[in-house]
Amino acid sequence: MTFHPKGSLSLASEREGLLCLSLSLTMCKAGDFERCDYRTEWKMGYKVLSNVEKLKNSVLRMNSWLLIMRAIVTALVWASAVQLIGIWLIRGPRVFKVWPPCNQLDLHVASELPRLPIPVFPPKRVYKNNGYLMVSCNGGLNQMRAAICDMVAIARYMNVTLIVPELDKNSFWAASEFQDIFDVNHFIRSLRDEVRILKQLPPKLNNRPAYSLPPVSWSNISYYLHQILPLVRKYKVVHLNKTDARVANNGLPLEIQKLRCRVNFHGLRFTSQIEETGRKLVRILREKGPFLVLHLRYEMDMLSFSGCSHGCNSDEVEELNTMRYANPLWKEKDIDSELKRVEGLCPLTPEETTLVLVALGIDHNVQIYIAAGEIYGGDRRLEGLKSAFPNVVRKETLLDPSDLRFFPNHSSQMAALDYLVSLESDIFVPTYDGNMAKVVEGHRRFLGFKKTILLNRRLLIGLIDQFTIGSLSWDEFSSIVKEAHADRMGSPKKRVSIVDKPKEEDYFYSNPHECLQLLDEPLRTT
Repeated sequence: MTFHPKGSLSLASEREGLLCLSLSLTMCKAGDFERCDYRTEWKMGYKVLSNVEKLKNSVLRMNSWLLIMRAIVTALVWASAVQLIGIWLIRGPRVFKVWPPCNQLDLHVASELPRLPIPVFPPKRVYKNNGYLMVSCNGGLNQMRAAICDMVAIARYMNVTLIVPELDKNSFWAASEFQDIFDVNHFIRSLRDEVRILKQLPPKLNNRPAYSLPPVSWSNISYYLHQILPLVRKYKVVHLNKTDARVANNGLPLEIQKLRCRVNFHGLRFTSQIEETGRKLVRILREKGPFLVLHLRYEMDMLSFSGCSHGCNSDEVEELNTMRYANPLWKEKDIDSELKRVEGLCPLTPEETTLVLVALGIDHNVQIYIAAGEIYGGDRRLEGLKSAFPNVVRKETLLDPSDLRFFPNHSSQMAALDYLVSLESDIFVPTYDGNMAKVVEGHRRFLGFKKTILLNRRLLIGLIDQFTIGSLSWDEFSSIVKEAHADRMGSPKKRVSIVDKPKEEDYFYSNPHECLQLLDEPLRTT
């Protein structure tokens, strides 16, 4: 019997019924016509037709069940494939090179920046959203880096949604966009189990004015709970237009301190372009042996801002003063350069730095990588350093111009390269305790208390002046310098906390001891 498509079932059934009837009539004609009962033959024909319909319905039901079973099997196969991929993502990356725990780091041999494995991001945290927090960071790269960590922790504590921070474009350093420096997708996904982060406000809030204010400096958690959170609930969108040092160093819940560390050491990853270039710099340096990173903070903007002009000629002093008075963002104008220097508040000059490095016994053949912008005074001011240490290099001398073609006129991106190289150096020596010096110091502690020489500038200036006028011999000068810095090498210690004087106490990001895997040496306070 022929099987017909659904659309032709009734037509086919009619045809087959007529065929049955025709056969019955033929049988009647062949036999005794008078004895033939037409009603009986009609019943026989429709009985056959009924059986045909039942058979076809059974076939259709069987086909439907086959389709359902096929769909179920397909879904199970895909689900199994997804599970296998998930297991590989969790287990597989362990065979690749990753950051070792602090207590397994070799402190004597710094390794090249590792290639990061495929990340496995945590599940999203579900919470009732109290509103949206927008922040505008101010200052240089590392000041903004610390501020971002603070704002993530505050957003988490207030149960709000954080909008990706806006970087400073108005200061001297003219930062780039967030996504030009940091991996924004990694930032959002790696922290999603703590706080919800969006690249921009939802469209429904675009036309809603945000309540804008600068938070109080060095504030504790209660300030954000009782002052800022009610504003978020009332206005739904709050904009913090200043973020430098707006969270206290001490007296915060341990969970908040650890979250600040997590953002700093794991959530803030530079773009792949910056990371790759940084790895290349480290590889070039490593191929030639150990290297010391000298954060020689002697650029024009630093000297003008701080009012420190020791060692500059009269034309340079005038140029620095003119620049400071012309910048409306720099509030302090009339500065006594020599008084600040004697108090240890100025960066060391290149000449002073050379004396200190030699006095400390730094190997003359070591590579010295200068992590800084253009040194004020140019090669003239670096002659003494290059004479004492012939292997002075910079990123511009190690890389081809094509390697830096993406970074010209982007000071924050160039600073990011210096940051990566500073983390990997055998020794890190900052000549001024600015934001980069502090944040790198803390990051090197996290990586295993790597050697960081923290210069006592106030003491050194007095010693240098005595040596210069002949009051101290070289041997006496060198001996005192070594002894004074024997316990200033980045070893484990607790932060110094000074009640009601946060500017004078140790900066959280220079020594986040709550987050560090300590070595055998006990914590101490100095």
